[in-house]
Amino acid sequence: MPTILVIAARDDWPTDRVVNVLTNRGARVFRMDTADFPQQAILAGRIDTRRGWSGGLATTHRAVELSDVEAVYFRAPHQFRLADGMSEAERRFAAAQARAGFGGVISALDARWVNHPAAMTRAEYKPIQLATARECGLAIPPTLVTNDPDAVRAFAEDIPGLIICKPVASPVFIEGNTLKTVYTRCLSPHDLVDLHGIDTTAHLFQAWIEKAHEVRLTIAGDRLLAAEVHARSARGHEDWRSDYGSLTYHPTEAPADVADGVHCLMGRLGLRFAALDFVVSPSGAWTFLEANPCGQWDWIQGATGLPIAEAIADELQGVPT
Repeated sequence: MPTILVIAARDDWPTDRVVNVLTNRGARVFRMDTADFPQQAILAGRIDTRRGWSGGLATTHRAVELSDVEAVYFRAPHQFRLADGMSEAERRFAAAQARAGFGGVISALDARWVNHPAAMTRAEYKPIQLATARECGLAIPPTLVTNDPDAVRAFAEDIPGLIICKPVASPVFIEGNTLKTVYTRCLSPHDLVDLHGIDTTAHLFQAWIEKAHEVRLTIAGDRLLAAEVHARSARGHEDWRSDYGSLTYHPTEAPADVADGVHCLMGRLGLRFAALDFVVSPSGAWTFLEANPCGQWDWIQGATGLPIAEAIADELQGVPT
């Protein structure tokens, strides 16, 4: 029976919503977390000159034939959970084998992917996103990636207004068992005098774009589901993720040229889902900031009624738009 394979963290509630939509439609769903492998999941994949990958994938209570998998929803699963008692060297070796073996067989499945992990890995590089967005006709902010304080000062002199600093990769990290987030921040003249620490790693700097509001544009397949994000606080205006309590949301439509650019961007990045962020200027111009191939969306659906889970389910089932 055709099956949709869902690989995601067990405690990921946006995935719960997608799975509920699929099962309510009568679809057969096999859900697992990569943390199940190898202790609670068994993989037996086989390939030869006569046929592609076949065999089975089984957890404690369920099993699926690999040849029955017609679509895969891949969304931020946990790390492989290995057996206790291994040395650190053994754990590194076993984890590498699990990635190459389990990950390799699953990645080789000929199925509709939302999203394929190889495409996600490449698309998570912001410099690639920005270059591709520019090639697709989307407006982008002047951007500098550097660990050179002098390059930052030269960039600031070249930009007529303010510049901002933000992480090049995930803004989230754990310190002392506490989850912390590094938010986008406008740099003051004092900041530009003392750039101590810039040389320790790569940093991303951009021209500050004057905004009326921002837009979170979620795309699933070919469907664009956009919401205006309005911040009622100075902190939220600088980075809306820093003050969710100040935010209001309104469904909106992307201009035709932006929609064309987004479709081009997704095609070139090989993605079928992403959460994209745009700044909308007081004059109504849209500027692309970034695309997250595993972005959060459930709270947007809850606030606006945009049918994002349904659009993801449509893409997994091959429902034409």
